[in-house]
Amino acid sequence: MSHLIEMAGISKAFGGSVALRDVSLALAPGTIHALMGENGAGKSTLMKILAGVHQPDSGEIRRAGSAVSFANPRAALEAGISTVFQELSLLSNMTIAENMFLGREPKGRFGGIDRRKMWEETKGALARLGLTLDPDTLVSELSIAERQFVEIAHGIDADADIFILDEPTAALNAADVDVLNRHIRALRDAGKAIVYISHRMDEIFAICDVVTVLKDGQLVGTWPLSVMTPASLIAMMVGRELEDLFPERGDGDGTAALSVTGLKLQPDSQPFSFTVKKGEIVGFAGLEGQGQQKALRALVGQFSPVEGQLSRHGQTIRLPVPKESGVRRWQALGGAFVPEDRKDEGLFLGHSVGQNIVTALHAGRPALKAAKRYGTVITETMQRLNVKASGPSAAVGALSGGNQQKVLLGRYLATDADVLLIEEPTRGVDVGAKAEIYRILRNFAKAGGAVLVLSRETVELIGLCDRLYVIHGNTIVSEMRAADATEHGILDAALSA
Repeated sequence: MSHLIEMAGISKAFGGSVALRDVSLALAPGTIHALMGENGAGKSTLMKILAGVHQPDSGEIRRAGSAVSFANPRAALEAGISTVFQELSLLSNMTIAENMFLGREPKGRFGGIDRRKMWEETKGALARLGLTLDPDTLVSELSIAERQFVEIAHGIDADADIFILDEPTAALNAADVDVLNRHIRALRDAGKAIVYISHRMDEIFAICDVVTVLKDGQLVGTWPLSVMTPASLIAMMVGRELEDLFPERGDGDGTAALSVTGLKLQPDSQPFSFTVKKGEIVGFAGLEGQGQQKALRALVGQFSPVEGQLSRHGQTIRLPVPKESGVRRWQALGGAFVPEDRKDEGLFLGHSVGQNIVTALHAGRPALKAAKRYGTVITETMQRLNVKASGPSAAVGALSGGNQQKVLLGRYLATDADVLLIEEPTRGVDVGAKAEIYRILRNFAKAGGAVLVLSRETVELIGLCDRLYVIHGNTIVSEMRAADATEHGILDAALSA
């Protein structure tokens, strides 16, 4: 079979760290090619070389049989290679249309920017993905899922025959994934080659034709998906069978660690109450955008409900709480909040692993008190969470997604927090790191902590949690034991409300 592009013997090192060693990859027309491996396996580096972001130290890229090189992303795009990277690259202070045409703005009759054409073509690209967003909307006003879709629209609307999709569905719910998959299949049927990077096994087996696995920067192999199973693919990725993805559930001790009563999210919604007990993990389930995130963020001032109150350690606080002081107030009550977007809302990417871990400890000290050294805390936290980094001084922005998530968790586990609010705990994280994060959360609960979690992956909520509250129409419509829950049962509870 002829190939649209071939990468042969690609090697790449950053300083003394080898990211890729003699890796080869061939993309055939009319195929969806999965690229799999744990975080840090070299997937993104390999694709950034193909996209012109990095240049290889050795090896070559062949297009239609001839050696080519891409000095920058524009050169790759001009050669027919379009990329949607894992890290959202939209500029938040610009509109959707301005982002879609950044660097290739159409010119009008008098040499100025043809904004009408930008608006119309952006509207059309969004509509093809089922989006009704106004192209003049600032990106800063979009949700994470909407930003992801705009990024995808920008990538797959390009005039290209090779498409690289790096974690395109990390911020999307099941319905959005179905819409995207229809467009990916249409690209395949048109003879395009698509590289699909995802940690969601169900997606890989639903849409991909071929899989290439990398481990520790080296090629493990390439196989048709038809001869693989999820278990065998995981074993190829992590080097071992992953028998128990989710740890054994807990029982809780019956004592409420957090009680929320009379929470009314919108003027026209019904108030509801819920509790999270010591020793248990509770999840908010249901269809996307039905109030799960609003309910969680109302506790830390990042959403303003109509009314409600929360009780912790004998203290009762009326909601809403001010946005400016909400998170600090929650931390003063012994709580921790891990946001969905670890890069923009959680981590300080330009700082070291150690600095990120101790941020919450420093924030909890009086303003005029001298800073304290936390070297032992940093070392113990990195060891306990198995953070893979060269040391505490390593830049957190250079770590894989799974290790970044563990650093963010470590920040709060290093404090005396006993209630953890966490959004999308394993977004963009490989299956091996997922198992580690599940273990970390369960150990926190077994030690007497309590966890309230949001996730777009219903299977994750069912496997990880002890109890689930199904939220629909900005109110709780059902409560169930996670051990008895099914995806169908949760959907039925939501739609029957």
